Formats: sequence, C-alpha cells, structure tokens
Amino acid sequence: MKTIILVSLLFFFNLTDSIAQESPDVLIGKWKLDMSPQNLDDDNFAMMEITSVKNDQLKGTFYRDGVKLKNGHINTQTGRIYGALMSGDNSGSYNTSFYYEDGKLYGSTHAVDRAFLAVWVAVKE
Repeated sequence: MKTIILVSLLFFFNLTDSIAQESPDVLIGKWKLDMSPQNLDDDNFAMMEITSVKNDQLKGTFYRDGVKLKNGHINTQTGRIYGALMSGDNSGSYNTSFYYEDGKLYGSTHAVDRAFLAVWVAVKE
C-alpha cells in the first residue's frame, strides 16, 4: 500500500511539474478567436496575434489587424499561463483575460463602452 501511495505521489508531482514548466512562449503566434463558441453554426471570429512574451509582458494585436494590445501581462504563479490585456477601437475599450490549456486559449472580453461580455475559445492558426 505504501508503494502505491508513493508512486501516486511521484506521478502527481511529476505531472504538476510538467504543467508548471510550460513556456509562456507557447502564446506567440496568430490565434483565431471563436467569439460565440456555444453556436457552432456562426462565423463570429476575431483574431489575436501575440508577437512577444518578455518579462511577463505581452505585445501584439487584438481583435483585428492594427489594434495594438496595451498593458498585456501574463501570470504563471499557479503553473497555468494566464494573460490579460487592454485594447480599443472606434467602438470603445476592451478588457480581456484568458488562460492557456491543452493548446487553446479560453477567455473573456468585456466591451466597456458597448456593455457586453464575450466569452471565447481560441486556436492557433
């Protein structure tokens, strides 16, 4: 019984170590955001391109080409990669947060001036 518990604990700690070791560089690239993942029949997509992740800061564009993300930051304290950013266009300001899991980003975007919250899932193009 002690052997089973010991092997289980070693497996658990190795698994959590491998999760914690995921590099934030995995975020770099072009992402296609499904802005209404609950509706499989629509084509409501946006984009995000992360061009660099350095010193816990993100750089790139969000929503459409030319809309630079501002104040982009990541946090990896829990072993999962979380990100947050601000952006804006002619329709107002957007606050976005997300986390990375199994090759996808799961996030939400609060359109402050348009009074809505979009929940989205993104895949790398």
